[in-house]
Amino acid sequence: MNKEELKGQFVAQFGQEPQTFYFAPGRINLIGEHTDYNGGHVFPCAITLGTYGAVAKRSDDKICCYSMNRPEEKIICGRIGELKHAAENGWADYPFGVVSVLEKAGYHLPHGFNLAIWGDLPNGAGLSSSASLEVLTAFACRDIFNWDISLIEIAKLCQKAENEFVGMNCGIMDQFAVALGKKDQAMFLDCGNLQCRYLPIALKDCSIVIANTNCEHKLVGSEYNLRRAQCEQALADLKAAGVKIEALGDLSEEEFLAWQEAIKAPLCRQRAHHAVFENQRTIKAVTALERGDLEGFGALMRQSHESLRDDYEVTGKYLDALASLAWEQSGTIGSRMTGGGFGGCTVSIVKDEHLKDFQAAVGAGYKAMTGLEASFYVASVSEGVHKL
Repeated sequence: MNKEELKGQFVAQFGQEPQTFYFAPGRINLIGEHTDYNGGHVFPCAITLGTYGAVAKRSDDKICCYSMNRPEEKIICGRIGELKHAAENGWADYPFGVVSVLEKAGYHLPHGFNLAIWGDLPNGAGLSSSASLEVLTAFACRDIFNWDISLIEIAKLCQKAENEFVGMNCGIMDQFAVALGKKDQAMFLDCGNLQCRYLPIALKDCSIVIANTNCEHKLVGSEYNLRRAQCEQALADLKAAGVKIEALGDLSEEEFLAWQEAIKAPLCRQRAHHAVFENQRTIKAVTALERGDLEGFGALMRQSHESLRDDYEVTGKYLDALASLAWEQSGTIGSRMTGGGFGGCTVSIVKDEHLKDFQAAVGAGYKAMTGLEASFYVASVSEGVHKL
């Protein structure tokens, strides 16, 4: 994809030239899963796969969207002030949700705009295609309407759009990583206070390999929201017992073990166990990476996946197959699921000399175990949303 192809489609669909072009990346999370909405730490980075957008102002109050990835859906339009979540919006629910939330936050749109997008993030792969589209929309609005709004505020409002408009109770990690990613750096983010520290990705002759199960995950109206509710119940039980915390991420492993019986439902206790121990794993993993202990980082990645499989129960047979096959390969430092789970992708750190053998062996094993073809991408770490 290049700007000329996107421009050509824009003109063909809307009958006018685009004024500006943007890119918003997807993201992978190296460790720290389902900790963001529990006030814990995450360690994501933006990647060079993402969403490209072309935008031009309109003279009326319509927001009109076209996706080159879904040309059969044609142009989808809504009016400012009348935007509502609806099945017929399809993928346009995300930009509509962002515009609706921006308006309610006091960012007035004097007129509408046309938006054409093309993305190379595989759909439903857990690489934050929704956050990529949301942040691109908000960033484009900031640019074309000359708003004074920070990237952190954009991330917060895009999360709000996904929570309140789309109905997916995600944490802040995806939108934050898409908005504020830096090239060749991962983000050690405390989701409780949004304090962020950037660390260079120094992988010593190793690469990050994304493996897609090609089993689409669908999180809205699914088990994802249930997991969050179970953690909220665990937190409420702990507070009722007198534990002075604001989030599960405030607890150390020892404190959780001392207080865990206050959580009444065994399943909620199990979910909270993951949230607390995963947060501490993330802190330990970043410390390991800073001291150059890549093997230690990889061991914590595996522990993360096992906890997501056993305590949080969000992996499933496809992700488990990819992770277990990766663990068996020579040259694998670590491997785990990335994203919300229920399908999607694994992320592995693999020695460069073993990259081809890794992809061949894991791909063949996965096909034999599941009947599906896995897709592989060697990830490069990107900067966050920007104008092209």
